[in-house]
Amino acid sequence: MPKKINVKGEIVGNSNAWIYEWLGIEHTSPQSIAKQIAEANGEEIEVEINSPGGEIFAGSEIYTALRSYNGNKKIRIVGLAGSAASVIAQAGESEISPTAMFMIHKVSSRASGNHRAMEHQGEVLRTADESIVSAYVDKTGMSKEELLEMMDKETWLSAQQAVDYGFVDKVMFQDSRMPLTNSIGGIPPETIEKIRNLIKGPGNNATDYFNAENLEKQKAEARLRLLNLKGDF
Repeated sequence: MPKKINVKGEIVGNSNAWIYEWLGIEHTSPQSIAKQIAEANGEEIEVEINSPGGEIFAGSEIYTALRSYNGNKKIRIVGLAGSAASVIAQAGESEISPTAMFMIHKVSSRASGNHRAMEHQGEVLRTADESIVSAYVDKTGMSKEELLEMMDKETWLSAQQAVDYGFVDKVMFQDSRMPLTNSIGGIPPETIEKIRNLIKGPGNNATDYFNAENLEKQKAEARLRLLNLKGDF
């Protein structure tokens, strides 16, 4: 069984992780992921993601650690892979729950000071976007320009859309879908169940019960009941 590594809650830097821990808020830090990777010791790992993202440098460190892991790994998006968590999701072969979502956008931050400080911060953000987009380019094969445009719009994707764009490799459970009927005739399942309950079992004397005479009688009674039941629907 593969070792499970959770990427859940806010992605936070190592220096802030203790605050989230103290407050009891779900979070993921590079240090916690590095510890779990070391414990896996080259064995197969399964990375489960449900995170809105967080600090980009913490996300980058986690992405790099997972991407560099030499053992087999599978990434499973079970809720949301948003922002920095969407970058982490690019670290290997992946699948996404049909009810999960994937979101990419451009980096944001806060700044104060004069116009030079604001201009500098703007340049830092543009550079950060250029850095992040490389993970998407590598995974999807899309152009940097296309992806930056999607990031600029803050693009939210369904599971199938995430696969169609190439951010994720497959949607979970597609090989084990529940059987569906494609018919306008036949006996409705509810009616079948009612017939089962109406027809008495043969008991111990099954041979006599299902002899030719009784069999025709049972069939006739079943057809009559079926006609009556169909009138109820």
